[in-house]
Amino acid sequence: MKFEPLKNIKILDLTSVVVGPVATWRLGQYGAEIIKVEHPSGDLMRGLGGMSPTGQHSGTYLHLNRGKKNICLDLKKQSGQEIVQKLVAWADVIVANMRPDALQRLGLDADTIRSKYPEKIYCMITGYGTDGPYSGLPTYDSVLQGASGIAGLTMARDGKPAYVPLLLCDHVVGEITVGTVMAALMQRQNTGIGSSIEIPMFETMASFVLQEHLAQQSFDPPVGPPGDLRLLSPHNQPVKTKDGYISFTINTDSQVQAFLKITNRTQLLTDERFSTVASRAKYVSEWFEIRGAALYNKTTDEWLKIFREADLPAMPCHTLETLPNDPHLKAVALINFENHPTEGKTAVIRSTIKVDGNYPVARSTAAPCGWDTNEILDELGYSDIEIETILSQKAAYTHKPNNKQP
Repeated sequence: MKFEPLKNIKILDLTSVVVGPVATWRLGQYGAEIIKVEHPSGDLMRGLGGMSPTGQHSGTYLHLNRGKKNICLDLKKQSGQEIVQKLVAWADVIVANMRPDALQRLGLDADTIRSKYPEKIYCMITGYGTDGPYSGLPTYDSVLQGASGIAGLTMARDGKPAYVPLLLCDHVVGEITVGTVMAALMQRQNTGIGSSIEIPMFETMASFVLQEHLAQQSFDPPVGPPGDLRLLSPHNQPVKTKDGYISFTINTDSQVQAFLKITNRTQLLTDERFSTVASRAKYVSEWFEIRGAALYNKTTDEWLKIFREADLPAMPCHTLETLPNDPHLKAVALINFENHPTEGKTAVIRSTIKVDGNYPVARSTAAPCGWDTNEILDELGYSDIEIETILSQKAAYTHKPNNKQP
């Protein structure tokens, strides 16, 4: 039996770029039916996410928009606004990450929709919420990495701030959004009442950082400076080997003893500074300097064998070039390829979540903007003549001929 807990749940996707598409993609993995509305210019991530054969389907766009039907609408046109209101009526859940003022102008804000449809679940992802002084400001992932202190973590360690080269805020908040929407669906199932959800990215990521790095400042009075001193150690890095790098972590007393033995540092086994978790926390700088010392005398593969024989957690430090070829990822077939309507063969990253022994079946590829416009308009009750009129008015666009059978 397929794992589709959200089967028959309909989601209107008014999102773009990364954070919203992450959320709706994951909901689609759980069986929801999704209709994504795109502006005629297309989602920014179609081009911003990297190169592609046509320039319209970056890898990032393809991976985050799989399994969604796509309708291309100009919401400045009256007919476009009428169509999106029909989609609102169709949906169980509306997910948006447009600016709040833009949503209000279009009548697509939570108050307007839920005053008419109290059973709907409306989820708005914002940069800075709707209450504080930053409300309504534009943002992107890197801006939030700076604002939330993520870039500052590198400054605390290395003396210079740096962004994590991954759209970390977008992915974290997108996944948090999924859990919140599913909780709201459970509440509606129990009460029949919908919810208006607001998820501010800045506050969410600030909380994410502070849960670990408020640390000694979590007490009144504080017992020390902010920051998890282990994570902020400049020695908390992949360790250089004879031919590359190895990544490992050792935390328990037994792991530390095993590590000191396999790296021929047995003289430290009786050093009280490193004998317990509490003492290593007190002498964290000294301990991490020892732990992070280079292991030049053996190759990465040789060290991996030794670490695994000692049952210590260790893996190779992959690069972007080597990661797709990792033997474990190859064995579990994480990446496959399929034909795309315009891009030729494209990679499919399958779901990583196994349920009842099976992975969910990969859903359809992310297609060109407006690929499903005719089909969706037909399902909303528009006649062929009405569809042609809408298309001629440029209120909607299609990139595929109408395949409706006579």
